[in-house]
Amino acid sequence: MDVESVWIPATEPFDGESLLGFLEARAVVGLEEVKGGSYRRNVSSNNAGGAVRVRPEAAGVRVELDLEHGGDAGEALARVRRLFALDSDPRPATDLLGSDPLLGPLVRERPGLRVPGAFDGFELAVRAVVGQQVSVAGARTVLGRLARAHGGFDPEVLAEADPSAFPFPRARGSALVEVARLVATGELRLDPDADAAELRARLLAVRGIGPWTVSYIAMRALGDRDVFLDGDVGVCRALAALGGTADPDRWRPWRSYAVMHLWRSLGT
Repeated sequence: MDVESVWIPATEPFDGESLLGFLEARAVVGLEEVKGGSYRRNVSSNNAGGAVRVRPEAAGVRVELDLEHGGDAGEALARVRRLFALDSDPRPATDLLGSDPLLGPLVRERPGLRVPGAFDGFELAVRAVVGQQVSVAGARTVLGRLARAHGGFDPEVLAEADPSAFPFPRARGSALVEVARLVATGELRLDPDADAAELRARLLAVRGIGPWTVSYIAMRALGDRDVFLDGDVGVCRALAALGGTADPDRWRPWRSYAVMHLWRSLGT
């Protein structure tokens, strides 16, 4: 396989360092890793497989494509664009949140911070379901075991899995199997073009799926920039550390950015 290098510019300002830290904390062993200032992950498509390596720089990312089939390059690059939110413009959010008495100092410190997207919508949904009421580190461990046991995060495979065999409570496993079934049959779309209201309604109808999970999926898989994760442990910790109380309505329509700044204030 020949390695192809592609430069993708980002809408500036671009805080690639924070994105890399976010992804590193959640990297699933065997699927992805952050090393030497780059994010690397395995990719698969209808044609073949391969890997991508993404190195954030000041004004964009350098992508190395190591793919078995050259025809997969366009899809892989599109997924990188979504994951690193390269087409997002953080300036409107920075203008609003930067004047907020609570968030202002955080925003002025990192004006290029943005909301990470998802390399794959269903994979993000799996991460959200597994991550319910679990620490980031704990979810990362469980996701690694799940990926090894099932060869990754394929909705058709997981739709046929036994919920009792998953390394987490059966109720959560049943919810995951049902989400996988909905995606595999085409009843549920998890991409930026999906209807947000329909997605929320379908997911909330699944037993074991709550508002936090749905909101997190909407924030990252659909690119909803006005999600506030009410009751999120990290958000609550960050607010407590800042000595303030949340009035998320004043952060509309950029509440997802507010969440990211609050999480970032706790470290990567």
